[in-house]
Amino acid sequence: MISRTKYLVDDETVRRLFQDAGLGAAEAVTPLGAGEFNAVYSVRVGGKEYALKIAPAPDCPVLRYETSMMRAEVYWYEQIREHTKIRVPEVYFTDFSRTKLPANYFIMEKLDGVPMDKMEFSKAEREDADGQTAVLAAQVHGIAGEQFGYVQNELYPDWYTAIRAMTKNLLDDCARVNKRSRRGEKLLALIDRHKAVLEKAPCTMVNFDLCPPNILCRREKDGIHYAWIDPERSFWGDKILDFVCLDATHPLEKKTGVLAAYNAAAKTPVTATREEQIRYAVGQGYLALIVEAEKYYRYTPHHFGWWRNVTAALYLYADAFRVLRK
Repeated sequence: MISRTKYLVDDETVRRLFQDAGLGAAEAVTPLGAGEFNAVYSVRVGGKEYALKIAPAPDCPVLRYETSMMRAEVYWYEQIREHTKIRVPEVYFTDFSRTKLPANYFIMEKLDGVPMDKMEFSKAEREDADGQTAVLAAQVHGIAGEQFGYVQNELYPDWYTAIRAMTKNLLDDCARVNKRSRRGEKLLALIDRHKAVLEKAPCTMVNFDLCPPNILCRREKDGIHYAWIDPERSFWGDKILDFVCLDATHPLEKKTGVLAAYNAAAKTPVTATREEQIRYAVGQGYLALIVEAEKYYRYTPHHFGWWRNVTAALYLYADAFRVLRK
């Protein structure tokens, strides 16, 4: 998708980067256009497929949590690989020096598979796939942290302090482009109202982008195998927030299939208590503020992404406030 944050390069530059990385001569270079933040290219070298990912240029305005997010992505790949059985790409080369290219970039394995949203499933396979995504979430929630927040920003001693700071940062992001989010300010006040609940949340890895395009599916003789890409928006926080993307059209207490699959694999079950519903609603509000703020940095009102974000924020805020105001 078109986005103002993408740092696009020509094929010759891609070939030079691969030579400099010691990976050989690129035989084919193909842009991968589904993402909305980084520029990504599929590159074939010696018959092997790689993915080159390039961050926005240093002078490109981005949200605060997106600053140095590429470093965080490599960090989270390491966490997933070390602590779970989830298949993620191998990272072969990183360059955050901005000497060979005026932007951070890394080269990784290009995994086989079809994004879940484009995979042709039977009815039974479709039901199993939804459950498998919940199982992936349960595995990463087994990765415990000691402090809360984005590793590329500041870390905090509890979830209330972290989510409050993360929300305030987004409001500041809006202010930097002369915009004000009254609904975001309302969310901040509601976070303060529920401080006692939020302070009790345990600290785990949270992906916060468990969407079908980020889950790769590969059909084998023994069934469908799953892999995971793009954990760049992950943070240390409240695991309940990952349920915002799981079975996204239903409130937490009605995600019965997802909860059953998750609880069968998780160390600690999620049962949609009142406190969990409050924490879930805070996650919905936080995602609403992200999509509201990011449209100012990525799109114009002439882009599809602008109006998609407007609509998504509208519904997410409404659902969140319905619970948080009780």
